[in-house]
Amino acid sequence: MRRRPWGVYRTVHGTVFRVSETSEGGLKVEVLEGEIWVPGRVSLVGQRLAASTIKLDAGEIAALPA
Repeated sequence: MRRRPWGVYRTVHGTVFRVSETSEGGLKVEVLEGEIWVPGRVSLVGQRLAASTIKLDAGEIAALPA
């Protein structure tokens, strides 16, 4: 089963990032800095698989800035 790459995650250090797939099939990473989503390093994609990183649920995502 293929894991879908997109979602919103929080690392053990408190970094919140979201991963989405572009229309061309590439990955886009954005990091929440204060109230603003800014472009992030693609290397963060691997962090979503770390045992210490949690995938946020719908309620947690709704509480974040758009």
